[in-house]
Amino acid sequence: MSLKQRFFGNLRGDLFGGVTAGIVALPLALGFGVASGMENGAAAGMYGAIAVGFFAAIFGGTPSQISGPTGPMTVVVAGLLGRQLTDAPEWIFATVILAGVIQIVLGLLRVGRYVNYVPYPVISGFMSGIGVIIIILQAAQMVGHKPASGIVEAITRLPEDFTNVNFAALGIGLATIALIYLSPRITKAVPGTLIALGVATGASVLLPKLGVPMDIPRIPEIPEGLPEITLPEWDFSKFQLILVPALILAVVGSLDSLLTSLVADALTKDRHNSERELAGQGIGNIVAGLIGGLPGAGATMRTVVNIKSGGRNQLSGAVHAILLLSMLLFLAPFAEQIPMAVLAGILITVGIGIIDVKGLKHVLKAPRGDAAVMLTVLGLTVFVDLMRAVAAGMVMAAMILLKRLSDMDPATHSPLLDIASHRPWIPPLEAPKEVLEGT
Repeated sequence: MSLKQRFFGNLRGDLFGGVTAGIVALPLALGFGVASGMENGAAAGMYGAIAVGFFAAIFGGTPSQISGPTGPMTVVVAGLLGRQLTDAPEWIFATVILAGVIQIVLGLLRVGRYVNYVPYPVISGFMSGIGVIIIILQAAQMVGHKPASGIVEAITRLPEDFTNVNFAALGIGLATIALIYLSPRITKAVPGTLIALGVATGASVLLPKLGVPMDIPRIPEIPEGLPEITLPEWDFSKFQLILVPALILAVVGSLDSLLTSLVADALTKDRHNSERELAGQGIGNIVAGLIGGLPGAGATMRTVVNIKSGGRNQLSGAVHAILLLSMLLFLAPFAEQIPMAVLAGILITVGIGIIDVKGLKHVLKAPRGDAAVMLTVLGLTVFVDLMRAVAAGMVMAAMILLKRLSDMDPATHSPLLDIASHRPWIPPLEAPKEVLEGT
C-alpha cells in the first residue's frame, strides 16, 4: 500500500473514526493514568495515549489499530511503583523506554507470528486476572479512598474501606457505571463512557451549588502545555532492577497488541504485519517513556470503535492522538473537575469487560486440563505477576498437549502428513492372515 493510500485512501472514514476513538480514549487515558498510582498519573496517562497512539499508528503494522494505555500495561506499572521503584518514579519511564527497545528487537526477530500458538485457556486466564485486578484496585476509589499500591494490600484494605464509605463518591461512581450500561439503549451515536463522564462530572459540580454536600476527591492538577523530555541519572543498581520489569512490559504489551490486531483483522478482513506492529509499538513506548507517559499497547475497545466508525488506515490512529493532544492543551482545567470515583466507575466497567465471563461459566464443563490452566493463570496473574502466570500456563498447556498426543490411538489418529503428496499419512495395510501364519 502506497503512502498516499495509507493516509488518504479513506479520508472521511479515518477522520470520523479517529475523532470517535479519541473521545472514547479520553476518560480511559485519564483513568488508567490515575490507576497507575503515579503522582501525576492523569497527565502520564494522557502523554502515553498521545505518544503511543500517534507513533504506533504511523509505524505499526495494523492500519486500523488504536493504541494507548491499557489494563495489562497499567497493572504492571502499578506493581513496579508499589514494590520496587517507590523512591525513584523517574525510573518507571526508563523501564518504559527499555520495554520499547525490547519490542523493536522482538519485531526484528520476527516472533510476532507465534502469538497464534498461545492456547485459549492461557489467554482467558490472563485477561480475566487483569480484569479482577482492575476491579479490586478501583474499589477503594469508588468509596472515596486512595487506591492501594498492590493487589494484596487492596484486598486486605477492603473491609476498612467499606466501613468508612464516602457516600457521595459511591453514588457518583455507581451512577457512572449505570450510565455506561444504560446509555446504549438510548443512543449509540455517543460513546457511553463519554456520556457517563460528562453527566456524572457535571452533576458533581452542580449539586454542591444546589446545597447538596459533595466532598469527593478529584483528579490532581494536570500540567498545562507540552511535556518535557526527562531521563534519570545513570544508576547501575536501578538499571538492574528494571531489566525484568521491562521484559514483562514488552511481552505483555506485544501480546496485548497482537491479540487486538487479530480482532482488527477479523473486522476489516485485512491482514496485519506482526513484525512491523511490534516495531511501531516499541517506537511509541520509547517516545512515551521519554516524555513521562504511561506505556501503551493496542487497545481492543478503541480499535473496534474506530473500525465501526469507518476508520481503516493509519490516519485514524494519528487523528485520535492529535485530538487527545488538543484536549490536553486546551481542556486540562476542565479535566481537573472530574471526580476520581467517575474514573473508577469507568475502569470497573473496563475490568468487567476484560474478564472472560463465557470461559469462566464453562470452566466446570471444560476438560479438566484446560480448566486447570485457566484457573492457574488467573490466580498467578492476580497474586504473583503476569510473566510468571503466562509462562506457567504455557508450560502446563504444553504438558497437557503431550499427554493427549500420547493417549491417542495411532489406528484412529495419525497427525503425520505425507510430505510428497500433502495428504494425510495412512498406515500400511495389514498383511493377509495367511502370510502372518506362514501358509
